[in-house]
Amino acid sequence: MTQWIDDPDGGRDRGPRAVARAWFEVLTAPRRFFQAGVAPADQAPGLFFLMGVVLFAEGGRYVLADAAPAVGSHPIAGPVLALSLTVILLAPVALHLLVALQVLVLRALVPDRAGVSETVQVLAYASAPCVVAGVPVPAVRLLCTVYGFVLLVVGLAVVHETSYRRAAVAAIPTAAVGFGYGFRGFEAANTILGSSVELLAF
Repeated sequence: MTQWIDDPDGGRDRGPRAVARAWFEVLTAPRRFFQAGVAPADQAPGLFFLMGVVLFAEGGRYVLADAAPAVGSHPIAGPVLALSLTVILLAPVALHLLVALQVLVLRALVPDRAGVSETVQVLAYASAPCVVAGVPVPAVRLLCTVYGFVLLVVGLAVVHETSYRRAAVAAIPTAAVGFGYGFRGFEAANTILGSSVELLAF
């Protein structure tokens, strides 16, 4: 996952500007992006992309929702430490685990498929909408996680050359863990559902 090859066949350019361009392209033209932007063995850019998404999502949650943990009398140390651990440690570990789950599901559904490194990239880039997952508006959080699921389906279908139906089935377990729990999509859905029930009861 730490491999960053110099000249990937069909891979991406390097640098912050290229990461920003990849974020825009995967949101606006996902099929074309996954066709041209995923290269065998070129996993590190995807990992850094995911870390950037988590940085914005959790940082936004700390700032906008006042959810930052405190450490003693130091109001800045707690958030900085928690955010660092989340981005540097938890995000890569979670990506490893989700990729392992996705590979197992794909193995059962798609016999002729691409490699593990391509799956890493698909999962990482599918998280693009979740940069706004820290916004304390349940509808926004639900929308970005649902869009992440859609991007995951498109990426799996394109990269592993399978049907969208199979890709959707294969994406459900991974998306449930990553987008539903990791980026709190289920929590947002429950909040919206609870508010709807209260309005109907009123």
